[in-house]
Amino acid sequence: MGKQLRTQRRGKGGPNYRSPSFKHVAPGRHPSAREARGTVTDIIHAPGRSTPLLKVSLPGRQEYMIAAEGNFVGQEITIGPGSPLSSGNVMPVGEIPEGVQVFNLEIRPGDGGKLVKTAGTSATVISHGDQTTVELPSGSFKRLDNRCYVSVGIPAGGGRIDKPFAKAGKKFHAMRAKAKDYLHVSGVAMNPINHPFGGGSHQHVGRPSTVGRGSRPGQKVGRLSPKKRNRRA
Repeated sequence: MGKQLRTQRRGKGGPNYRSPSFKHVAPGRHPSAREARGTVTDIIHAPGRSTPLLKVSLPGRQEYMIAAEGNFVGQEITIGPGSPLSSGNVMPVGEIPEGVQVFNLEIRPGDGGKLVKTAGTSATVISHGDQTTVELPSGSFKRLDNRCYVSVGIPAGGGRIDKPFAKAGKKFHAMRAKAKDYLHVSGVAMNPINHPFGGGSHQHVGRPSTVGRGSRPGQKVGRLSPKKRNRRA
């Protein structure tokens, strides 16, 4: 009898395939207050993400925000409409001039920020109208509600990939912090009893590598098949 597939084991969860909770300091969202003024009290390392976090003291509470390049301890952070256009401030995307780089974009007003949160990446405000058009790091364009909040600047920590890992152990622990699958045997290198892609006179898939979304867990290996689009004749 063959062993469980890697996708099945990861799908069940468990400590071996779950990102350690103590490495995720905070979600790094925009504060729930839509208008506030605070002070950066500390800049901390968050192992579960690529960017450091700002510890911001707001009236009556403390929040964690994604740090931007140029932020420093003691800096004043402003949140809300009419905020100064300086690195780290949070304001509606509809008020930001064209060509300014932003990050931690909200998809819907009030969701705290979902897009462009990786160190060194940024989106660019392109145009305004009924909605604001921004260019994402991938080069694609997205239209956002003018009330969506974004942070001004570029997320800090962009030079992290310049330093090599030097050995596999460091890479393993870095990937483990983010629950990434690293240093694993490919399916084509296994025996046929252990993986649907295994076996054969040489390493090859030997079958369609796409599977349906409704396939059973033991069959769901490879790539998910794309959705069919209804085309009018």
